Amino acid sequence: MIFGFPILSAAIWLPILFGVLVLATGNDRNAPMARLLALLGAVLGFLVTIPLYTGFDKMTSAMQFVEMSSWIPRFNIHYHLGVDGISVLFILLNSFFTPLVVLAGWQVIEKRVAQYMAAFLIMSGIINGVFASLDAMLFYVFWEAMLIPMFIIIGVWGGANRVYAAVKFFLYTLLGSLLMLVALLYLYLHSGGSFEILDYHMMSIPMTAQILLFIGFFMAFSVKVPMFPVHTWLPDAHVEAPTGGSVILAAIMLKVGAYGFIRFSMPIAPDASHSLAGAMIALSLIAVVYIGLVALTQSDMKKLVAYSSISHMGFVTLGFFIFNAYGMEGALLQMISHGFVSGALFLCIGVLYDRVHSRQIVDYGGVANKMPVFAAFFMLFAMANSGLPGTSGFVGEFIVIMGAVKANFWYAFLAATTLIFGAAYTLWMYKRVIFGAVANDHVAHLRDIGAREKFIFIILAITVVGVGLYPLPFSEILHTSVNDLLVHLARSKL
Repeated sequence: MIFGFPILSAAIWLPILFGVLVLATGNDRNAPMARLLALLGAVLGFLVTIPLYTGFDKMTSAMQFVEMSSWIPRFNIHYHLGVDGISVLFILLNSFFTPLVVLAGWQVIEKRVAQYMAAFLIMSGIINGVFASLDAMLFYVFWEAMLIPMFIIIGVWGGANRVYAAVKFFLYTLLGSLLMLVALLYLYLHSGGSFEILDYHMMSIPMTAQILLFIGFFMAFSVKVPMFPVHTWLPDAHVEAPTGGSVILAAIMLKVGAYGFIRFSMPIAPDASHSLAGAMIALSLIAVVYIGLVALTQSDMKKLVAYSSISHMGFVTLGFFIFNAYGMEGALLQMISHGFVSGALFLCIGVLYDRVHSRQIVDYGGVANKMPVFAAFFMLFAMANSGLPGTSGFVGEFIVIMGAVKANFWYAFLAATTLIFGAAYTLWMYKRVIFGAVANDHVAHLRDIGAREKFIFIILAITVVGVGLYPLPFSEILHTSVNDLLVHLARSKL
């Protein structure tokens, strides 16, 4: 809290409250009011999180802005919130993207406008709850609740196969989470009746139990990342989701799974984490190399960027499980960067889809002739996705590769192939879509982006270049919490 004001509760409940108010505007006759109210709620939701950064003490790994009150006394469940140097950045990232998603759907969404906007606001508050929860049962409630708005977004406003994609997304993520619930119940009993996550970090747990716990958490978190081989739901979800759904899915929801490894799997089961690190590194490298090659074969722009996301998130889990500061800090910076870059790319694809109603690369060509301003922004984000130095896409990957070299040269060698494959599939897509002669009548009638779209892309361009040139404002917040976690893991090493 700052001056007694519960910032974390405001970050959670303010967007949810505005989501309910937006729903109350009713049918599409009140769509202008719904849009304005949604934008106000999204902007206020972001502004209220800024003190989390400005008031954060970078010199301690302890939880800050802590709030705690009894929720279900009989089972010792508390409404317990707090953030450290890791979780605070993801709350800011989530709240940053919510106004952009509202603006992106401003003119595109014409039916059920209030419901669409409300779903994103409510989901934003719920995801903040996931990152802020220090009570395991509170975390689980938010974790499962965030599936519902995304399920609705894909299922109602998605493409032709939206129902299939929505159900597949829901089943994959729900079934994995049930094993996490079993793991949490074991920890509750083993701890003598506590759901406090930080208590679990200090417990001594037998090795066999640690391995089972790690597997239980792995089933939940690996699906969300997603890791190979439980990644197949993501391309379908991205292809069928509306643009805003794809943005939040890639920029925020994938990060929730990686965050789970940092908050639960590694500190609670440190010996199992070391023991199973080889398997985690192997799966990560398969994602980096194999999925990068799969991305090269895609003809659908959304599917290509979706597979690109899986490949880039392989860097994150690789960085975590090489157990050094370079790897872990690089992985966390990669999560932040991937949020900006992937979100920007899906917004670019959305701009084209809104005008041409096709995601197929073959249906484009010569877009730069008709949309030069858009082509310039798209080029920047494509270069960032390729890992160009000076953009945010380079920073995290380079630091993870440095950490991988310290652990094992061949890990670094295989991971570095993403710089080749990433450039190949991203620039191949960009060349065929943007350059050349105007390919067809649809492209011939394109108009360049307007003021609203320029504003969104300018904001994202500033973040992508800013993080690429000066990542210190993010890395210095991470540093103490990462070091503390590594000390904890080293103390428990077999």
